[in-house]
Amino acid sequence: MGLYTTINIAATGMSAERLRTDVISNNIANATTTRTQEGGAYRKQTVIFEPIASEHPVWRSPFVSADQDNGPGKGVRVREIVKDTTQGRMVYDPTHPDAIQSGPNKGYVEYPNVNIVNEMVDMISANRAYEANSSVIQGSKEMFAAALEIGS
Repeated sequence: MGLYTTINIAATGMSAERLRTDVISNNIANATTTRTQEGGAYRKQTVIFEPIASEHPVWRSPFVSADQDNGPGKGVRVREIVKDTTQGRMVYDPTHPDAIQSGPNKGYVEYPNVNIVNEMVDMISANRAYEANSSVIQGSKEMFAAALEIGS
């Protein structure tokens, strides 16, 4: 695996984790939003990742020439951002402008299905993954710099 391949794989992880952090931040910012443009309370969003696979997923062996690109993978990408459709918490507040006006839930307000504690845990996880990918890039640079010094 070459220097640029390693950096590109780690960079895809950093890019995906940055988007995940943005989505989590959006969830936290809208934790009390009871009215959206689509109507109803804000719905939590989740980022779904998928691997960027090689066309020929065969592990590289010492017997394969260096110009063939058949490594185990090429990183990660965001497949989609999905909305969580679970019901948010219901709070009885008939004076709220977004209170339900009829039916069995009359007087209740639906709040977003965002749990701040879970979002903060996800934020820490995304930050750690970003840092890990950053460490891979730094380690690759140091390893190849040391290889260049050995050769000189």
